[in-house]
Amino acid sequence: MDRVLSYLTLNTRQFHELTLRGRVILSQLPLSLTVLLIVVSGVLFHRDLLASGPFLVGVGLHAVLLALCVLVPWDRLPHATFLVIPLLDFIPIGFMRYGAGTVITGVGLLAVFPVIWLAASGLFPRAALAVGFLASLGIVWVPVFATDVEVNSQTLTQSFLLPFIMLAIGVTIRVMTASMMAQQEVVEEKDRALQLLLEESARRERLLETVVNSVDIGLIALDEAGRPILANRKLERFRALAGGTGDTAESDLRIFQQDGETVLPAARRPTRRAADGQVFSDYLLWWGDRPAQRVLSTSSRQMTNQAGTREGSVVTFNDVTELVTALNAKDEFVATVSHELRTPLTVIRGYLELLTGMPDLEPTVASGLEVVSRNSERLHKLVIDLLSAAEGPPEVTPVPTDFSELVSRHVATAEEGNGNPLVRFEDHTSPDLVALCDASRIGQVLDNLLSNAIKYSPGGGRVTVRATAVDGEVECSVTDEGSGMSPEELKGVFSKFFRTSGARNAAIPGVGLGLAISKAIVERHGGTITCRSVEGVGSTFTFRLPLAHISQDQQLQSQ
Repeated sequence: MDRVLSYLTLNTRQFHELTLRGRVILSQLPLSLTVLLIVVSGVLFHRDLLASGPFLVGVGLHAVLLALCVLVPWDRLPHATFLVIPLLDFIPIGFMRYGAGTVITGVGLLAVFPVIWLAASGLFPRAALAVGFLASLGIVWVPVFATDVEVNSQTLTQSFLLPFIMLAIGVTIRVMTASMMAQQEVVEEKDRALQLLLEESARRERLLETVVNSVDIGLIALDEAGRPILANRKLERFRALAGGTGDTAESDLRIFQQDGETVLPAARRPTRRAADGQVFSDYLLWWGDRPAQRVLSTSSRQMTNQAGTREGSVVTFNDVTELVTALNAKDEFVATVSHELRTPLTVIRGYLELLTGMPDLEPTVASGLEVVSRNSERLHKLVIDLLSAAEGPPEVTPVPTDFSELVSRHVATAEEGNGNPLVRFEDHTSPDLVALCDASRIGQVLDNLLSNAIKYSPGGGRVTVRATAVDGEVECSVTDEGSGMSPEELKGVFSKFFRTSGARNAAIPGVGLGLAISKAIVERHGGTITCRSVEGVGSTFTFRLPLAHISQDQQLQSQ
C-alpha cells in the first residue's frame, strides 16, 4: 500500500515522508479516482445513472469528504482523528451502490478502499476489522430495511458475501501491515543504531583529529597500498622545512643522511619503508638545508586487523635536533678528555713495565707496583671504551674465522685473569664453526660479555659459554648466575652509560659502555645481539654472526 501510494506521488517522496494531510489526501485519492471513473462511464454509456438521486447524493458526499481531506489541518488534530474519513466513506459508497442498482453492478466493492485504509492504518486493529465488516454489512442491509423491499431471507442474504469479502481483505491487509510495521520497527531500530554509530564515529574522528594535531610530533597514517589517509599539521611543517608542500612527494623532499649533505635514496625514506611493510624505530634523518636543517627521529608501526592481517602503517617524526647536538657535544668532550688521558697513561704504563722488570725489588714495592699496574690497566680499558664510544660506528673487516678457536681462546684468557674464585667457567662450543667476522672486534665483544659475567656474579656460580650453528648463522651465548636485571632495566641494557641500580649500589666498576660497543660491533657485522635476564637468577647474552662456508685452501683467521 505504501509503495502504491508512493507511485501516486510520482516517486518524488516516500509516502511515510509526507505530512499527515498529504497522507490523508493520498489515502482517499484511489477511491476518488474510482468514483470519477464510474461517473465518466455513466456520462458516456449509462445516462440513467446520472438520473439516480441516491447515486448523485453519494457522489456529492464523497466530494465533500475529499474536500475535507484537503482543507482540514490534520497535523494539528490528534493523530487518530483522520480515521473519521474512511469511516464516513461507507456512507457515500452505500448511496452510490443503492443508486447504481443494476445499471452498474459491483459499486459496493468500493468499500474495499476504506476497509484497506482502516486495516493499513495500524490503529485499533480489532475495532478496524469489526467496523469494516459491520459497515460493509450496513451497505447491504440498510437499503433493505429503509425501503419497501420485502425483508426475507433471500433479500438479506442476496449480497451477504460482500461483508465477508471485506472482512477477509481487512484481515489480510492487517496481517501484511503488522508484518511490514514489525519490519519497519526493526529497520528503524537499526537506523537509530546506525545513526548512533555514525555520531560516535564522527566524534571519534574529531577527537582523533584533535589529538594528532595537538601532539608535538609529525604523524602520517598509510593504508595497505601505501596511500596517505591521515597526516597532522606538525608533519606539514616538517615537509615545508624540507622544501615540500601538501602535494610534494616524499621522494622530492630535501632529506639527507647522517653527514647532512648526501641525499637519502627514495627507497630508504621513512614513508616508503613503511609502505613496504618495514617496522623501524629511531631512524635518524636530516631534513632541510643548512643552517635551518633539523634532525628527525622516525619510527614505523604496522596496523593490523583482528585476523592479524596488515591494514597499513603509522609513521611518526620527532624533532631531536637539540638532543643530537647535545650527544655530539658529549661525544666530542669524551673524545677530547680520552685523548688527553691516553698520553700520560701510556707514559705511566711504560714506566711501570720498566719498574716491574727491575731485579731484587722489595716485596712491598713489588706489591705496590702490581696494584698500580692493575689499576692502570683498568684505567686504560676505560679510556679505550670511551674512545670507541666517541668514534662512532666501529670499522670491521669480516673474513672467514675459526670461531670455535676464537671463543675457546678468549674463555681461557678470561678464566686465567679471573679474580673471583667463586666463579667457574663451562665452555660448550661446537667444533669447526667458521664465522664471517673481524676476529679482533668479536674478541672485544667476547671479552666484554665474559668480564661482565664475572663482575655481576659476586656470589659466584657458573659462567656458561655456548656456540653452535643455527639457521645458517653462528650463535654464541654467555650465561651467568649473577644478580640479573629487572624488566625495566632490561630495556636499556644496550644503551650508552647504562648501569643497573644494583651495580651502582654494589660499586661494581665500569662506566656502562661495554654492551653498547658490543652491540655496535655485532650490528656492523650484520648480526644481532639480545639479552634475557631474570632478577636474582642471572642473565644470558646471545649474539649471532653470519656463518662462513670456506674451502680447504682458504686461510682461517683467529686473531
